[in-house]
Amino acid sequence: MACPICKKPTETKYRPFCSRRCADVDLGKWFSGDYAVPSTDPEDIEKAIEAISRERQKPH
Repeated sequence: MACPICKKPTETKYRPFCSRRCADVDLGKWFSGDYAVPSTDPEDIEKAIEAISRERQKPH
């Protein structure tokens, strides 16, 4: 199995990653929103539209 971040062979201790660093990189991607699970729930869509509208109204 290859590490999903750097493609090196995985290390049992950090599986599915090769190292703590790659595991942390992956966690950072989740925290920053790089990964997302799509939703078709109308309520989620409305909340997303409202959040975008609020962001656009903020002074930059």
